[in-house]
Amino acid sequence: MSEEIKITTPLDESIVLKLKAGDSVKITGNIYTGRDAAHKRLYELIEEGKDLPFSLEGQIIYYVGPAPAKPGYACGPAGPTTSYRMDPYTTALLEKGLKGMIGKGLRSKEVIESMKKNKAVYFAAVGGAAALIAKTIKKSEVIAYSDLGAEAIHRYYVEDFPAIVCIDAYGNNLYKSEPPKYRKEL
Repeated sequence: MSEEIKITTPLDESIVLKLKAGDSVKITGNIYTGRDAAHKRLYELIEEGKDLPFSLEGQIIYYVGPAPAKPGYACGPAGPTTSYRMDPYTTALLEKGLKGMIGKGLRSKEVIESMKKNKAVYFAAVGGAAALIAKTIKKSEVIAYSDLGAEAIHRYYVEDFPAIVCIDAYGNNLYKSEPPKYRKEL
């Protein structure tokens, strides 16, 4: 593991290309939320050649459906959801300029190939740390699909949001490289 890297959004290609699988990052700036239903709607807009509710250029989407906010917080516990459910829609979003995704779990071969082609990165957030993650979210506003409730698209302003680069823009993948190391140790 390398030292912690501070990055700000929106991401540009030069930053993305410096990030390596295993890097620990702290993200500051705007990130967007989105889960299955929102991704499907974004995908349909792209397929129909229509405008999206926000520009994907250089952005990060966090796969989360936050709980209601407690007093004094911008949102409630906001832990990552399983990423592969977004895979059918992800390539289209990457082609529109999406540079980062935050979630948990494996990604499909097609998504990884598209990440390499479009120079994007996949970050893992720690599942089970939803309340701690929520403390890094300083502002939250619904910007699209309010009818989806917690699954609406939110724009979060985050400060030092912790994540790990799980799959980098070169296709290096912690889900592939790390398990064999632990099998040997056991």
